[in-house]
Amino acid sequence: MADQTFDIIIAGGGTSGCVVAGRLAAADPTLSILVIEAGPPTRDDDLHTQPARYRYHLRPETTTIKFHTAHESAALGGRAPVVPCGQCVGGGSSVNFTMYTRAAASDYDEWDTVHGNRGWSSGDLLPYLRKCETFEVEPGKPTHGYSGPLKVSYGGIFTEIGKEFLDVAAEYDTNRECSDDLNGLYDCNKYGRWPKWIDSKTGKRSDVAHHYIYNKNFQNVQILSGYHVKRIIFKDHRAVGVEYLPNKRFHPNAGSKVVVAHARRQVVLSAGAFGSPAILERSGIGAAAVLKKVGVPQIVDLPGVGENYQDHQVIFAPYVAAEETQTLDGIVTDNEAEVKKWTDQWKADGTGLMANNGLDSGIKLRPFKKDLDIIGDDFRKRWLEYYAASPDKAVMWLGSVALYQGDRSKVPVDKAFSIGWFLYHPVVIGKLHITSGEDVDAALDFYTGFLDDSADMALHKWGYKLSREFARRMPSYRGEVIGGHPNFPKGSKAVASLHDGPFPMSEPDIVYTAEDEKALEDYIRQVVSTAWHSLGTCAMKPRDNNGVVDSRLNVYGVDGLKVVDLSICPGNVAANTYSTAVVVGEKAAAIIGQDLGVPLDSDTTPQSIRAHL
Repeated sequence: MADQTFDIIIAGGGTSGCVVAGRLAAADPTLSILVIEAGPPTRDDDLHTQPARYRYHLRPETTTIKFHTAHESAALGGRAPVVPCGQCVGGGSSVNFTMYTRAAASDYDEWDTVHGNRGWSSGDLLPYLRKCETFEVEPGKPTHGYSGPLKVSYGGIFTEIGKEFLDVAAEYDTNRECSDDLNGLYDCNKYGRWPKWIDSKTGKRSDVAHHYIYNKNFQNVQILSGYHVKRIIFKDHRAVGVEYLPNKRFHPNAGSKVVVAHARRQVVLSAGAFGSPAILERSGIGAAAVLKKVGVPQIVDLPGVGENYQDHQVIFAPYVAAEETQTLDGIVTDNEAEVKKWTDQWKADGTGLMANNGLDSGIKLRPFKKDLDIIGDDFRKRWLEYYAASPDKAVMWLGSVALYQGDRSKVPVDKAFSIGWFLYHPVVIGKLHITSGEDVDAALDFYTGFLDDSADMALHKWGYKLSREFARRMPSYRGEVIGGHPNFPKGSKAVASLHDGPFPMSEPDIVYTAEDEKALEDYIRQVVSTAWHSLGTCAMKPRDNNGVVDSRLNVYGVDGLKVVDLSICPGNVAANTYSTAVVVGEKAAAIIGQDLGVPLDSDTTPQSIRAHL
């Protein structure tokens, strides 16, 4: 493959990268753009376009996921957590759970007020949040968009599990209200039906690959799939191109010859929270000690590269469902009759279980005073320092899932549902660094930090207890999946098993002894896992505060190189991170357009919209 030259090279064809490529290509057809993606294409592939097939991408043998194994952790009982990330055109948008969730306004505001990034507050980002979406859930919502490329709906069916969860909420938790807009930016602590990145008419996944790139048939965009970017090429501290080579998973006979692509105007690094810092380090940008260890000559001293790793920690507690309950279990287990039945309906009118993710109801949960007393002193300081003054900030998502969300090889079950939760702002911070300057497939030196702080454990315990009370009051409840819950001491009142039906709403809450609490903590250590929401490893912060990029996404110390993906997030967000990855891409496209003299159309939503809510 001969060396080539383009105006813009985008290293990584994930969510943010595809947004940038699509927006710039449409704004200026004369721009030549190369997108280099390590994974395969996804165009018109049912495994990607059918929302209910998302569990397929968590299988170890799948070709659209990269799995990263972290170091063993004492806080996890000696376990080494595994964190997957999307590796395909579209990235996480093509393989995620399709949950539509926006961050709290205060999360973005902190990017400005705490981390000094002017232009990145919630008011600044709201036009881009609107620009990307067509909100099909409810008309006339002032913080939502109605003409963007990505469709947002409730999907093709409202499962019984989702309905039952909301019915229990209305009777069991009367202190909290319901809402028809759970993602308006400025509100939380209300139950409701959960939206999805799914087109209400076609039932297809709203990913960036199909809605920013594939459906446009650009003549000025070339997507090179199945190739790793090895490093950035610099000339006098200016990025002028990249070296790339075949990904052996997709080009097993292509050898390992390194190819060079030159960039006339801009190199954009968009390889995600794992890929972007690794490419920077292989290129000589990072901490001196890290680069020396792997024999990479240092070009720029940026100790923040690979630091500030953050994620959301998730648990799905499983329950046996009544046999007649409609769940996604048949689709997930590749039951031929179930897959055919729901695919036929999906192709006919875009409805049914194939046009759904099973996550139909939930809440951005924020504790009241009585809840804080239950959570306990381990969380008290964190609450007072971080949450108390920000009423829009929830501590976790909690909701229903109409399937068994776990490893079926260990716990066989035909019909099940789960009540899941994940922490929005875990205290812990991890890190990741390369272990080889040459081998792009070498495992990373990776530590998650999961559960290293007792405040995070305290929240998980509250999430389990509350989710359990919801589950056992739901009409479809037929007991707990054996092996999927804590090993409570024999004779404990917390022990549960199969049950011939739900408990009445008036049933007293389970009381946990000190021994039960220990069993619960052991359980959490063994089952807590990633929510796929990795971010922060090329943080947009001041350089002297472990920053890697400035507020215009320029990498410190060099010219012509920007980072555009979730790695730039300086702090965590109370949301599934797809929406944030899209808004980062939209904002970055506008910034790059300004740099290149290519104006992009923008939504003119006033920043003062908060005053009108």
